[in-house]
Amino acid sequence: MSQPQNTSNVAPAPDVEVVFYEGSPKLRGELGLVFKCVASALVILAIGVALFAYTNSYAWLSLAIGILLAILVLILPLMLVRKNRYKISNYRIDYEQGLFSKRIDTIELWHVDDVQMRQGVLDRMLGVGTINVHSNDATNPVLPLRSLPEPRKLYDAIKQRVIAVKRQRGVVKFDGGVAHDTGGQDMGDHHHAAM
Repeated sequence: MSQPQNTSNVAPAPDVEVVFYEGSPKLRGELGLVFKCVASALVILAIGVALFAYTNSYAWLSLAIGILLAILVLILPLMLVRKNRYKISNYRIDYEQGLFSKRIDTIELWHVDDVQMRQGVLDRMLGVGTINVHSNDATNPVLPLRSLPEPRKLYDAIKQRVIAVKRQRGVVKFDGGVAHDTGGQDMGDHHHAAM
């Protein structure tokens, strides 16, 4: 029978979760969708006005339906952006989807294989970008975190934390049958910014 060991002088591992970002993608990062919806709303409204002007029966109804549909199409981008929510912390990334019913997926940072950042010219002017998280997670092998504010800051924070968490857990990467300590070397700098 073994006796319990004295662990009173062993400090527990710090288990404080620090949140780097929590929120939905920014609407300013989805301008293409906004422009498409505005154009669609104008077409729907024009059809409603034309039906109102050129028909005698149900003229007010056609105008009311046209206005209602145009309003719905205009709020569509806001609803589509708000259906996604991210929580990026020093240990994990939670990805929440859904407006009415919710689904939350979590990627632990020690499962992350690579991190990439993409930011086009317009994204740079608007201060948003996309971070792609590549992992060995079966449900989300590539998780795009779209339209994030200050993407370079988040990209650097995620990259640094992935390296630190892997070192903390002693994660070893296998390439071609040879085991070696990654030491953060698998986290190449994949910052893609359009010039």
